[in-house]
Amino acid sequence: MAPLRLGEGDLRDQAPRLHRVVVRDRRLEVLPLGRGLPQLAAQPAEQAHGRLVGHGVHATACRIYALPVDLRSVDELETALRDVDYLPDRGLATALFLATALEKPVLLEGEAGVGKTEAAKALSRARSARLIRLQCYEGLDVAHAVYEWNYTRQLLHIRAAQEGTVSEQELFGPDFLIRRPLLEAIDADDSVVLLVDEIDRADEEFEAFLLEVLSDFQITIPELGTIRARRRPVVVLTSNRTRELHDALKRRCLFHWIDHPSLEREVEIVKLKVPGVAERLALEAAAFVRELRASDLEKPPGVAETIDWAQALTVLGRKGIDEEVVETTLGSLLKVREDLEMLREGRLAALVADAVAVASR
Repeated sequence: MAPLRLGEGDLRDQAPRLHRVVVRDRRLEVLPLGRGLPQLAAQPAEQAHGRLVGHGVHATACRIYALPVDLRSVDELETALRDVDYLPDRGLATALFLATALEKPVLLEGEAGVGKTEAAKALSRARSARLIRLQCYEGLDVAHAVYEWNYTRQLLHIRAAQEGTVSEQELFGPDFLIRRPLLEAIDADDSVVLLVDEIDRADEEFEAFLLEVLSDFQITIPELGTIRARRRPVVVLTSNRTRELHDALKRRCLFHWIDHPSLEREVEIVKLKVPGVAERLALEAAAFVRELRASDLEKPPGVAETIDWAQALTVLGRKGIDEEVVETTLGSLLKVREDLEMLREGRLAALVADAVAVASR
């Protein structure tokens, strides 16, 4: 297990990596920074080291060893996710727990902005694992997803060795290999969460290749041989369902559909993600967004847009919503011109009134 090193000076860069370290029952577990662990940012190494030892953390020669958390039940995982500021429903927590327990990929589908990508990020923080992200797009190939050879360095090596001989084995060795996300995750020794984001945007050819990787958790490089996972990563795939994925890929994955949250949960999310937001504002904002989703919009707002809008209203010093402030800040919620025009043609006042009424109950 690679240690997290405490430098001689400022710990600001290391603080995010030390967000979950504490001892319980002689077992090293992890908690969010600030919840049972002192804030470490901008503290000298010696002072921070002493405070950590005072909180029961094993440290030697200013090295803090952060071991992966063993989450043994759905309840423990759900609590850990909440501790890192992610609020899952029971179904999502169960799907993520089974993905870790069964070492099986999980496919998260849902509308844009419902928290699919954030779920994988939160899972990595909850498990004190390294997050490796592969962002999919049209035209994604093996060279950008798995590996490629550093041809520039190979040429330089050949030129430097012109007076001698250079073997093919030497030129195509690990030193000249550029590791991309899939190979990095498969060949990792530490705990890893592999996020394959927006797999529906990739071509079908890449989807077929990914199917092979996820079946055996191994990658074959002709010059080096087959690299097998010594420790299987937790794999989370996300899809906005812009196209249907092949059944063969789905069969190898657990599946969970993430829907928009209930009004109560969305209010809780807003209050968690927007420090200082007024209680009434959080409720009215969530209620208004819920009214928008029930409207015939081309692109309804997701939870991410609700958070952005609540942040904007908080910055403006608002404690609630009215028609004027909603109209001037609609750009935080709606990103399609036709949706904006439809609301401004007469429906806006009614939606605001309905949202305020719901919040007043």
